[in-house]
Amino acid sequence: MLNKRRPFLVVILCASATLIGCQGGSGPAPARPPVEVGVVTVKPQSVMITTELPGRTSSYRVAEVRPQVSGVLLKRLFVEGNQVTAGQPLYQIDPAPFKASYESAKATLQHAQAELTTAKLLEERYKPLVEANAVSRQTYDNAVASLLQAEADVASGKASLETARINLGYTNVFAPISGRTSRSSVTEGALVTASQTTVLVTVTQLDPIYVDVTQPATVWLRLQRELEAGQLVNRGNNAAAVGLKLEDGSEYGREGTLQFSEVTVDQSTGSVSLRAEFPNPNHLLLPGMFVRARIPEGVRQQGLLVPEPGVTHDQRGEPVALVVGAGNKVEQRTLQTDRVVGDQWLVVAGLKPGDRVVVSGVQKAHPGDQVTPVDAGEAAGVHIPATTVPKG
Repeated sequence: MLNKRRPFLVVILCASATLIGCQGGSGPAPARPPVEVGVVTVKPQSVMITTELPGRTSSYRVAEVRPQVSGVLLKRLFVEGNQVTAGQPLYQIDPAPFKASYESAKATLQHAQAELTTAKLLEERYKPLVEANAVSRQTYDNAVASLLQAEADVASGKASLETARINLGYTNVFAPISGRTSRSSVTEGALVTASQTTVLVTVTQLDPIYVDVTQPATVWLRLQRELEAGQLVNRGNNAAAVGLKLEDGSEYGREGTLQFSEVTVDQSTGSVSLRAEFPNPNHLLLPGMFVRARIPEGVRQQGLLVPEPGVTHDQRGEPVALVVGAGNKVEQRTLQTDRVVGDQWLVVAGLKPGDRVVVSGVQKAHPGDQVTPVDAGEAAGVHIPATTVPKG
């Protein structure tokens, strides 16, 4: 039995020796070639520092038009939603009863003026007679009293005539300000009253327009100090220049002013309400829109900017970057960032001018690896943001 098993054992040993001999003859496995990564060389540059404040637009002026006399509405003299100017007629209330009241007041005044003429002539006639004792003092005093009564009647008649004239003028409802009209709440034939709470139409002035923003009081105090120190672009009267970004992310394109004098502090939240004023000639901004006001704080002369793809975060949440050092070996740096400027990070610590930061192929590179650095402008899929150096 033992002799029959030996040939099988010899075959297994030979096969194993052959396999070992083959592996030994091939030598060690080849090393992995260096991966290609896109890098950006960090250079100091002038960086405009800005603060973005969320807010909403609000009307510059709003006028709610109500009737000041009662009557039947005869005409609507404007097109809903169109622009109107101050003093433009909007509605016509039936003027007939007010014309009658005006004519009646006018006639009453004329009657009082006639009575005044009679009383004045009588007083002038009695005056020399009472000095000559031709008439009694009582008769003259009655004439003087009648004259004073007639003068009072004339004054009352003039006031009544003026009131009638004003009420007649109120039958024409005018626009108190220039602006865009809302929908009309009434139509021809409606009965309106002087004491009604329903608004006939609302006129909203859209140019200029306000942007109301809210920020903690600490930020407001910092902005106020920066304005006094000259770090903010001053527009006079304690106002700073401010830009605007619309809800869809586009730039508004017109510069406004931030009014620090129109602020109130909410005692419950400690927040400050700021108001910026923007020109709005094309009525692109409408009340109630969500926007972001951007305030330039100043210029950092030696700022270091790194594209966002080049900055990641470690397990502790700290910002880190991969830097290609000597011998094209990758090393990891812990950064201290200030804020995002456009699509770049402003780095204040952890990098120095001339460092090559990996911005493309970050997932393929690891600390200690040797890589082949390629300028990010030549690497596919890497966007090089525009410079942030302010003009002028």
